[in-house]
Amino acid sequence: MAKPIPEPHSPKQNHLLAALPAETFDRISPHLEWVSMPIGKVLYESGDQLQHVYFLTTAIASLSYVLENGAAAEIAGVGNEGFVGISLLMGGKTTPNRASVHTGGYGYRLKEQLLMEEFNRAGPMRNLLLRYIQALMTQISQTAVCNRHHSVEQQLCRWLLLTLDRLPSNELTITQELIAGMLGVRREGITEAAGNLQRSGFISYRRGHITVIDRLGLESNACECYGVVKKESHRLLIP
Repeated sequence: MAKPIPEPHSPKQNHLLAALPAETFDRISPHLEWVSMPIGKVLYESGDQLQHVYFLTTAIASLSYVLENGAAAEIAGVGNEGFVGISLLMGGKTTPNRASVHTGGYGYRLKEQLLMEEFNRAGPMRNLLLRYIQALMTQISQTAVCNRHHSVEQQLCRWLLLTLDRLPSNELTITQELIAGMLGVRREGITEAAGNLQRSGFISYRRGHITVIDRLGLESNACECYGVVKKESHRLLIP
């Protein structure tokens, strides 16, 4: 049995859990374990046997592919719209990705066996999680295209907007170095791109903190990839 959930935290801060019918939610909620997710926490490494899935509420995780030389790049982000651990539902117990927290917060974990029991009921939870997987696959494929064909400034706009969609405010606590690592570009490229956005009045940046001042301006400066990901997520996940 999971520990009692402290106030004011609630599993229904996660959009997938909130969308479940009451009967399904009531069946799994006693087994949801509230967990703290500080910046840098690794939820799983590449090749790990997955024992839990994580439904994020206020934390945001980065799914990254790590090369043999240690270089890495983000292939997708996951926040309160989804969960971490989709490979369990695809028939695999492991994944070639690393999942780590880039925006600290909280979430809930559920044991692999309990998730699969509910998933194999072939009810509302299966349908919802499969739709989320399709939305995540859209994000992964769009990230690959974006990183190949669009400027660092456009990539930064896309990343900031997707991250902002998962936060309750317009402020992000993150360093340029971390963003550069996730986008797989040089830090100097992020410094230049952030400087351009600040001079345009779209963001305000100080060490370790980014505040979005003009969201519409940021959207106008972003490439099409942000809109594609957002539209598909809304189509699949919002009734």
